[in-house]
Amino acid sequence: MLKDFKTFLLRGNVVDLAVAIVIGVAFAALVTSFVDNLITPIVAAIIGEPDFSQLTFTINGSVFHYGAFLNALISFVSIAAAVFFFVVKPVNALTARARRQPSPDPTTKKCPECLSEIPIDAKRCAFCTSELAAA
Repeated sequence: MLKDFKTFLLRGNVVDLAVAIVIGVAFAALVTSFVDNLITPIVAAIIGEPDFSQLTFTINGSVFHYGAFLNALISFVSIAAAVFFFVVKPVNALTARARRQPSPDPTTKKCPECLSEIPIDAKRCAFCTSELAAA
């Protein structure tokens, strides 16, 4: 039973998931720091409010903390932009490069009757036995 547990833990997908979680937590801390220390002060300088979390309004005794929502919104947009530009776009580019079709083999051609791949010098198709014009 201990051997099975060890095998389970050392499987690639479990280790990959653990690494992804650790990297995700570190990335979240990085983006949170970026938003808190750079983006929020820039937006605050434009609007004139240094801390959005203190922005509130009251209706019938109920306090609405819309500043906290603004902080969360800025964080979300920043995280989404960072993930898109630093993860999604590069991975898509790498995937597109990997999926490039190899150039057609110049030693074969398609039979005009059955569209099978045949040698370029063939005079008769091996699949449908039709006679071919000289290349």
